[in-house]
Amino acid sequence: MTVVVTGAAGFIGFHVAARLLARGDRVVGFDNRSPYYDVALKDARLDILRREPGFTFRALDLADRAATASAFAETAPDAVVHLAAQAGVRYSLEHPDAYVDANLVGFVNVLEACRHGAVGHLVYASSSSVYGANTRVPFSTHDNVDHPVSLYAATKKANELLAHSYSHLFGLPTTGLRFFTVYGPWGRPDMAYFTFTRAMLAGQPIDVYGEGRMRRDFTYIDDVVDAVVRLLDRPPTADPTWSGADGDPASSAAPYRIYNIGGNRPVALGRFIEVLEECLGVRAERRLRPMQPGDVTATWADVSDLEHAIGVVPDTPLEEGLARFVAWYRDYYET
Repeated sequence: MTVVVTGAAGFIGFHVAARLLARGDRVVGFDNRSPYYDVALKDARLDILRREPGFTFRALDLADRAATASAFAETAPDAVVHLAAQAGVRYSLEHPDAYVDANLVGFVNVLEACRHGAVGHLVYASSSSVYGANTRVPFSTHDNVDHPVSLYAATKKANELLAHSYSHLFGLPTTGLRFFTVYGPWGRPDMAYFTFTRAMLAGQPIDVYGEGRMRRDFTYIDDVVDAVVRLLDRPPTADPTWSGADGDPASSAAPYRIYNIGGNRPVALGRFIEVLEECLGVRAERRLRPMQPGDVTATWADVSDLEHAIGVVPDTPLEEGLARFVAWYRDYYET
C-alpha cells in the first residue's frame, strides 16, 4: 500500500512509519515540525526514516486547507494514519488556538482529503483524555464520554464525532484509537517519564503531581504500533445490528469504530518512579505537588474489543519497557 502517516516526525508517527516500511509499504510522511518540543529530536527521527527507499517526506501544516488537499491529491494514498496533533493537556490551558488549528481545522482538512481521494481507511489518534470526568473503571469505549476536563480532550472527542459524520455521510471507513500514556524510545520530551529521567540524571528534584497517588495505564510503544498496523489492515464495515435506540458509542451503522489502546494495568505514579529509579540506578528527590487543572486521578483501559478485533493486546511489562527507554536515552544523549 501507499500510506500517508501524518505526524511522521512525532513519537508514535515515527514508529508507525518505520513498521510500515519494514513490511514493504510505501510511506509518505507529513509533518510541520512544530517547535512544541525539541525539533532536533524530530529531525533525528526523520533522518532514520529517510534511509528507507520507500519513504518520502513533505513538510506540511495540515491547517492549510489548499496545501493539504494538494498534498493528498499528489500522493493518492490507499490508507491514512493520522497522528499529527497538538498534544498535551497543560499546554492547552494557555494556548487554545494551537489546538483549534491542529486538532480541529487540521482534522477536518484530512477528512476532506480522504473523502475526495477515496481513501480506503482512515486510522486516527484519539486519546484516553476523552474519558474526562468518568469515574467508572476500566474505561470502556461503550461508555459515553461527554464530560471532557481539558480543551485537548474536547478536541479529541470532536475528532471522533467528525469522523463519524464522514463515515455516515460518505462511507469513509474510520477507526479512532484512544491511546493511553504511550512511552518508550524516541518518546516525547514533555512526558513525565522523559522529564523525570532528565532531572534525575542531572541530580535535580522531580515534581510529582497528585502527590504521587495518580494511576496511569502505561502502554509501550511497540505494543501501540502493533495495534495500529493490525487495525489499519482491518477497515471497519457497517454494523447491521447497531441501533439508535441503544446507541453504542464504539460502533455504528456506518463504517466507524473506536478502540482503546492501553495496557489494562494501571500503575501508581509512585511505583512508576520506583521502577525508573531501578532502571537508572539513581534515587529521585520527589517534590509532591497538587493535581493540575485538566488532570484526572486514574486511567485504565478496557481492551476487550481490541483483543476481539486483532487477537492481541498490549502486554509489555513496565519494567521491561522503561529499561528499553532508559537504554535509548543514555545512548541518544550520551549520558
